[in-house]
Amino acid sequence: MLDFLVHYGYFGLFLACFLAATILPFGSEAVFAALMVAGLDVVTCVIVGSLGSGMGGMTNYCLGLLGKVEWIEKYLRVKQEKVESAIHWVNRYGGAYLAFFSFLPFVGDVIPIALGFMKSNVWKVGTSLFAGKTCRYIVLVFIVDYFAHAIHYIK
Repeated sequence: MLDFLVHYGYFGLFLACFLAATILPFGSEAVFAALMVAGLDVVTCVIVGSLGSGMGGMTNYCLGLLGKVEWIEKYLRVKQEKVESAIHWVNRYGGAYLAFFSFLPFVGDVIPIALGFMKSNVWKVGTSLFAGKTCRYIVLVFIVDYFAHAIHYIK
């Protein structure tokens, strides 16, 4: 699957980032790193990755906005208790701006769902979410660049 996504360049990156930002068990980092090492434009990779990941996160927000716990449990495999816990956590620590941390593993996918359930301001959620996703990919650029240089130095 990784080869397929890398073969399609920016579209593959967008798709990988979109899928990884939903509850699906998928990671976009390998595709991002492979395309970066393959020589694709780093700035475009960050923009495409952020858009794909941001749109995937906003998909989670929209699913939460629907308020159908049965759908969330059935299709996304997120238990109602986990959503309720995330709602409590979001209320306690900052509301819509917590969408910035939706890039975090494990809890990150549930944050936009909880914000959707809470009917949080879509503009605040979207702005925070996209900012967090963009920062994530910028950090990933530096990590990939560091390891690429380290491997080149070793050879």
